[in-house]
Amino acid sequence: MAVNPLTDPNWAPELADTVERLVGTVRDRATKPVVRAARAVVFGLLAAMLGVVAITLLLIAATRAVQSLLDLGLDWSVAVYLSYFIVGGILCLVGLLLLARRPPPDA
Repeated sequence: MAVNPLTDPNWAPELADTVERLVGTVRDRATKPVVRAARAVVFGLLAAMLGVVAITLLLIAATRAVQSLLDLGLDWSVAVYLSYFIVGGILCLVGLLLLARRPPPDA
């Protein structure tokens, strides 16, 4: 049975609830994926920058550790050059290993 909205006391609250539910549904479907994607981009970039800093500091620490170990038996200047060659050689081997594991290019 149709109810006259002017005489129904629950008409305004029901309409407000319907509008609120509709706006909430539109917001959930429109803005939440965008916010989630923006957070993923921001946190991804932050993780990438921190990763680059961490790898750089690790390489510096590894080079200094090799220098200190080589300095026990060699002159300091020779230990420095040898540490560069050793760490550089290890990095080259890692690069060659990763290059060998890459998928073949599509021809």
